Amino acid sequence: MTERKPYPSDLSDGQWALIEPVITAWKDRHRSVSGHQGAYAMREIVNAILYQGRTGCQWAYLPHDLPQKSATYYYFAAWRDDGTDQVIHELLRCQVREKARRLEDPTLVVLDTQSVHAAAGVPASTTGRDAAKRVTGRKRGLAVDVLGLVIAVIVLAANTHDNTAGTALLDQVAENAGGTVSKALVDQGFKSHVIMHGHRLGIDVETVRRNPQATGFVPQSKRWRVEQTYGTLILHRRLVRDYEHRPDSSASRVYWAMTHVMARRLTGTATPTWRDPQTVAA
Repeated sequence: MTERKPYPSDLSDGQWALIEPVITAWKDRHRSVSGHQGAYAMREIVNAILYQGRTGCQWAYLPHDLPQKSATYYYFAAWRDDGTDQVIHELLRCQVREKARRLEDPTLVVLDTQSVHAAAGVPASTTGRDAAKRVTGRKRGLAVDVLGLVIAVIVLAANTHDNTAGTALLDQVAENAGGTVSKALVDQGFKSHVIMHGHRLGIDVETVRRNPQATGFVPQSKRWRVEQTYGTLILHRRLVRDYEHRPDSSASRVYWAMTHVMARRLTGTATPTWRDPQTVAA
């Protein structure tokens, strides 16, 4: 088989080296009874997942030189269901924090939610209407550290109150961050229920209020990091809308997008954009 022309979303050798040990260990634990290792290299499966996340294409529209839909979805679903996507994400997150000379787990997180429209094929039972933002779809909640790295993800119907999203995020933070988080910053959409829930978990929840004198968008100290992360995620077109039938698939998309971002950060590489003169010239 001839080597295909690479896509901008493909993992470099250095990026694959960060992920490969986890994938190889998973493959060793899931050997076929017949001994068949599958028709596709695991690196190509990951490349297909990242390609779809970055471009937003449908499963059936994956390029012919990438693994076909059935194989790619099989691994995407398997890694979603057993948490392998989160294991890879957490491994890279710890490495990015160590590279920034910080402890593996943070002491402060920032919480926020984002309502996104759902595609036509998404089940109505998992969606709702956010009346305040006039969005019919799902609500994506994030908890990030001061580097903008994702600590927790929750995906709910858009009509779910921020209190419900906030308490679920705090539960994940308490579980995922090894009990190191002592403070969480939230906006005024999160009410006293979240503050009380944080107190029960040993997390001081502080509401950061907007300056009533300010007009337009004014970045708030430390809270702007979660807005930056949402902006980064939207560069992955699969996350511009919610196309997933299952909310946990939507959460998995966030983990894969951030894995892609962190792999580039750790290897000092970037995906070419239309602003890159070399890309335009090509």
